[in-house]
Amino acid sequence: MAEIIQRDGTWHFDGETVRIVPGRGKGIHPLRQELGERAVPLRALAGISFEPDRKGGRLRLRLRDGACPVLRAADGRLKDAADPYQLTVEKDRSGVAEYFADEVRDALRIEQVPTGAVDGFLLPGPAVPVAGGGGDGTASFDGETVRLTWNWKAKEVKTSGGPVAFPVSEVTGVHWMPAIGLENGHLRFVRGGGPAASAPEAEYDPYSLDLWGLSKKEYTAVLVAAAVLVRLPDAAGRAPAAVPAAPPAELVAPAGDDHDVLLRRLRELGELHRSGVLTDDEFAAAKQAVLKRL
Repeated sequence: MAEIIQRDGTWHFDGETVRIVPGRGKGIHPLRQELGERAVPLRALAGISFEPDRKGGRLRLRLRDGACPVLRAADGRLKDAADPYQLTVEKDRSGVAEYFADEVRDALRIEQVPTGAVDGFLLPGPAVPVAGGGGDGTASFDGETVRLTWNWKAKEVKTSGGPVAFPVSEVTGVHWMPAIGLENGHLRFVRGGGPAASAPEAEYDPYSLDLWGLSKKEYTAVLVAAAVLVRLPDAAGRAPAAVPAAPPAELVAPAGDDHDVLLRRLRELGELHRSGVLTDDEFAAAKQAVLKRL
């Protein structure tokens, strides 16, 4: 077991799952607060790293491609502060962060988790009902119906028609793009067989939000996109298939030096405890977790 508690959030690893609880307060990005707690199974991970810097550093989980609907919807466009799989580490906890990363890395090695892409989501989408957006309106989704409501900044072509609602069964695609520089972003829903490229610009499209980038809160629109995405066929036109569960640990052939890895971990734990990096409780819990795997 490993745990790191920071103002930015808390990460806990029990040997099978990394549980992520975001911090609270105005310094935490709205996307992470709205998304809430995440439980990331070991088989969804491709790796983990700790990136130290003069202020402390950053823990970063790398998920297997296709495992998380939020990352799929974001398509690499999330800023570090908005990424739910990153944790800012304070300088005095760098040793704990390194130990946490080593524990997850060793577990991935012992369980022989592949790093390649998956055929279906291994994490759930955001809890519904979910709402988000900004710019010229707000999008919401209750698991069955998508609703777009407009504010006073929306173009008349939108406000004249009033709020828009349509069942998710009519949605064939969803696309989120944050505002970048002077370019507005959007949250666009594609209905029927028409390509997204043929739709009007977001500010004139009654099935799109026009995102201006004036507030971090606009990033929550990607959560609506992710919640819808898990209920759609994937980009290749296939319904997301469930990935078979990983075989039980006893059926996976362990690497030849796994025993040595665990013994080395015990020695490292002792050194961390003696140097004051680990508290008595942290040392006892981590030691017990290692002993159970010997």
